[in-house]
Amino acid sequence: MNKGIIGTVVTALTVVALVVSAFVLSDYSMTDVQIATMKTLLIVCGCAFLYCFVVGEITQNFSQMDKLWSLLPIAYVWIIAANGGMKLRLLIYALIVTAWGIRLTVNFARKGAYSIKFWTGVEDYRWSIVHGWKFFQSRIAWTAFDLFFISFYQNALVLAICFPALAAMESNVPLGIWDIVSYVLAICFLVLETVTDEYQWKFHSKKKELLAKEGDLSKLPLPYSLGFNTTGTWSVMRHPNYLGEQGIWMSLYICAIGAGVANYGIFHWSMVGPLLLILLFMGSSTLAEMISSKKYPMYKSYVDQVFKYLPIRKFKY
Repeated sequence: MNKGIIGTVVTALTVVALVVSAFVLSDYSMTDVQIATMKTLLIVCGCAFLYCFVVGEITQNFSQMDKLWSLLPIAYVWIIAANGGMKLRLLIYALIVTAWGIRLTVNFARKGAYSIKFWTGVEDYRWSIVHGWKFFQSRIAWTAFDLFFISFYQNALVLAICFPALAAMESNVPLGIWDIVSYVLAICFLVLETVTDEYQWKFHSKKKELLAKEGDLSKLPLPYSLGFNTTGTWSVMRHPNYLGEQGIWMSLYICAIGAGVANYGIFHWSMVGPLLLILLFMGSSTLAEMISSKKYPMYKSYVDQVFKYLPIRKFKY
């Protein structure tokens, strides 16, 4: 069996084991304030879900959730912070998530995803590829996929990744070492994502410029003739942006540990959101690599040389 497949299976099983542990070992009691806050969050999430599905089906632009992905967590964490009395732990949490959301929104906007007519804009290229698969040629199958995965599951997941803030909102435990670890790690991953996005943007902007002049990828100089980015962080990791994204939300979960709400010092039901995010990116990275392997002849060599998330080996042409 391919080493990559083995690694993926082991990672998936580990994540699933942690999800089960979080459910089994957690205390599910919530205060009245937390319950009221959860109701508000669910109303916002439900409205977002209906918007994504209805507008996506009407416009046939299935990136409605992609546009909200960076905006909804900002709203969620500030609702939690406000209902939690703007405690310092929640305030810092909300500021980090806001910085994350602004970065992601700007990066998505410069790709043409947003428009004055919010429901228009450039659709994520992966949806059209998935839509073209034989199974999804059926209108019923695609509509079901849009309803349950694109609209419902992704909205539920975006809400769930913010649950550590909800778990910590009623805690009166002073800020401690775990909170510092949480914030420092989250900021480091945020910096990684920001730098990584810049390398990606500059590479593809330059490639597009050169292609406009030469008209053929093979005529471009290295590394642009490869077609895929191998500059900066991308030279040592295949998905540094995905690492940053998962790292931020797993780091922020540590706030729940710092707040003293986790059982056995580690487990709380709110860790389920960040863990499910890891599973989502396992699927996203697999899809992205499948697409790139078909488009670019050298991509297989890149996969063989460079680890997905560990910056151990550098790509050599």
